[in-house]
Amino acid sequence: MSRQRLPYHAPDISALAKSLVRQLDDSSERPGHVEMLNLLARAVGFRNYQALRASHEAESRLARGAEPEVVVDFRRVEQWRRYFDEAGCLQRWPKKHSHREACLWVLWSRLPARLRWSERALNDRLRAQESLGDHLLLRRALVDGGWLGRTEDGGEYWRIEQRPPAELGALLSCLPSGA
Repeated sequence: MSRQRLPYHAPDISALAKSLVRQLDDSSERPGHVEMLNLLARAVGFRNYQALRASHEAESRLARGAEPEVVVDFRRVEQWRRYFDEAGCLQRWPKKHSHREACLWVLWSRLPARLRWSERALNDRLRAQESLGDHLLLRRALVDGGWLGRTEDGGEYWRIEQRPPAELGALLSCLPSGA
């Protein structure tokens, strides 16, 4: 029998600890594995472990097709946020490749999908999103990184649709929309 992984979330760790201490004080002996599962389930508001598991299984059935929950490293998001000014414009070019990628994802996300721009129009859009003074570097990085496509002569550009990383949503939520 394979063991099903069951996510566990406690909205308040202090309340969780108090509940566990209270339940353990009521017990005359050390709880076994199943009783410990029941203690943890009751600490977050379920009748017992079976009720917790049934709730998660129902949630999974209802959310079929939804994306799995992704863990976001907010420390990295905080580091990336520092490259943008209060208006949400890119103000510094990162030295680290992974930080550059995060900044380029932000610029990419601000370009409307399914549109084509002339080189001049794209340059204007990028200038409005940065205060580095080097929109050409950004355009080149977006094309080289696969975020933008262009015609052979460079006369027309378009956004290449792809799934952004989960951390991009967290970064965008703490940035103004930019100019």
